[in-house]
Amino acid sequence: MAILSDYEEAQQTPASPSSFSFNTALDPSNPLGFLDSALNFLSQESDALKTDVSPLFKEFKKRIKAEEESKKAEEKGRAEKKRREEEKKGMRVPNKDNGLDMENHSWAQTLQEVTITVPVPPGTKSRDVVCEIKKKSLKVGLRGQSPILDGELFETIKVGDCIWNLEDQKTVSVLMTKCDRMNWWKYLLKGGPEIDVQKAEPEPSRLSDLDPETRSTVEKMMFDQKQEQLGLPTSKDIENESLLKQFMAQNPNFSDENQDINFFNMDMK
Repeated sequence: MAILSDYEEAQQTPASPSSFSFNTALDPSNPLGFLDSALNFLSQESDALKTDVSPLFKEFKKRIKAEEESKKAEEKGRAEKKRREEEKKGMRVPNKDNGLDMENHSWAQTLQEVTITVPVPPGTKSRDVVCEIKKKSLKVGLRGQSPILDGELFETIKVGDCIWNLEDQKTVSVLMTKCDRMNWWKYLLKGGPEIDVQKAEPEPSRLSDLDPETRSTVEKMMFDQKQEQLGLPTSKDIENESLLKQFMAQNPNFSDENQDINFFNMDMK
């Protein structure tokens, strides 16, 4: 009985704290944790790591971390690309006037203005029309009836420069001046259908009417839209690449492998 008791006691003796289990430590999703455990085990159980291995260990960690960050960045990029593609699926192609034609109204736009046309019953009088134009909202309809249009605008407008009129007693026309004259509106009213602004095109004949600074901005925007559609570098990408080449030419001994710098993610101006 004493022999059996000794055997059982030996069987119940806990393992040495320094013992290393590859089954528990080897986690493919955590290579740094495995490396830490392995080196710690070897340093306690073997004379093989008597020398200082911290520089080598740091280099391993640096490389593994860089690979993990690169993988995360790739996954984030794929997710962002998928999100944009899904968003574009819900967008509509703009009409010839860079707006949309709806069942009870239509709207058009230039970079400076937004024009809305709302059909009303023939013979409608001006006093029957309700048209409330505010800095960030619009309401159009007929008295005693539910509004035809009522909601928050895509962007703010200059109320003092906006007008409306009743044409031929059958169409309400609203002209609104944008505050921001550098961007297209994605929609007219919040919650309404969106257009793919990359397919919006300013009239070439109107470019000559713009001041030099605005015209330069519009032409650059048109170039970038076309490049994005073709999957080619935008003007900012080209500018950043040029700056990087210039820097490398001036610093031939510079190695980006030893520097924590990402030029293409910097806000170069």
